[in-house]
Amino acid sequence: MNIDRNLRSRILMTLPIAALAISLAACAGGPGGSGGSDRPSADELSSGITTILEDSGQGDLLTEDQVDCIAAEFLDSEVSDQDLKNMAGGEDLQTSQEAKDLVTSTMQEAVSVCAPAE
Repeated sequence: MNIDRNLRSRILMTLPIAALAISLAACAGGPGGSGGSDRPSADELSSGITTILEDSGQGDLLTEDQVDCIAAEFLDSEVSDQDLKNMAGGEDLQTSQEAKDLVTSTMQEAVSVCAPAE
């Protein structure tokens, strides 16, 4: 269908923007020495990713299931607990440039798995 093709085209054009939205924060680092080192839950991370996308004007880009899938990919990744906590809190803030690069590449991989262009 034409609607489906338009949606795929829109997603294909905006996926790099979505990946960028997750990694645009300045690398000033998160709050130092915050307590606890547990990873956030999948629900917390999904909520935070949705907030980040909405704040960047891209809240309608991915479905809830796709965001949940992306959250699961992040939880299985090597992204640090602190960077995941920042994301779960709706903050696009990484602890270093290396962390920012890892979040960007993880997002790109997650989007290709969870919202593949057909």
